[in-house]
Amino acid sequence: MNRIAIERKVLSENDRIAEELRTALNGTDTLSLNFIGSPGAGKTALLERTLERLPRGTRAAVLTGDIQTENDANRLRRYGYPVRQITTGGACHLDARMVETHLRDWIGDGLDLLLIENVGNLVCPTSYDLGEDAKVVVLSVAEGEDKPLKYPGIFRKAELMLLNKVDLLPYVPFNPELARENARRIHPEIEIIETSYTTGAGFDRWLNWLASRVERKKVSVKPAGEAVATA
Repeated sequence: MNRIAIERKVLSENDRIAEELRTALNGTDTLSLNFIGSPGAGKTALLERTLERLPRGTRAAVLTGDIQTENDANRLRRYGYPVRQITTGGACHLDARMVETHLRDWIGDGLDLLLIENVGNLVCPTSYDLGEDAKVVVLSVAEGEDKPLKYPGIFRKAELMLLNKVDLLPYVPFNPELARENARRIHPEIEIIETSYTTGAGFDRWLNWLASRVERKKVSVKPAGEAVATA
């Protein structure tokens, strides 16, 4: 009982901070995305190509989490955007307090896009709200089609699944149709985009999805009484 009570208290405090972060990011029309996937799913490489191809003038920043090292941050800094490494020192996930601490002086910069790369894990990060607009789950074809069934929490909460490393399909025993079917058994409305850092496959579609969400965020948070365009 004590363990359950402590866990609820921790999550309650996390949710409070996350809601404050969400309010602050909404105030600057910043779209924030939380990328969750196994170690080796290709999250960092996916972000590299994303930063490389963002439209000129996009005000973007990246927070990347790992238990140790600044390796991922060093890779991502090459693209000219602000990047900060969050080193958890053993924790298998980021939490809202970590994000708040590293994000605090960026909020007033008027970002269009905040990309948060969580620690490589399909379990622990799922429970922690980081104030993001959406979770994006990254599943590589090297992992297995049954991952959505084994780790349903993140697939249930994610708005988008990036089925990554599809250039490896000729070389690994992976059935992408079954992976999509399993993901939609858990979350029937989840969007799915197939991507490859190596070939660039799927990145036009991914970047279009990203651009539409950035635009939708700007429209959705307009002050009351301000005209909102409708389709």
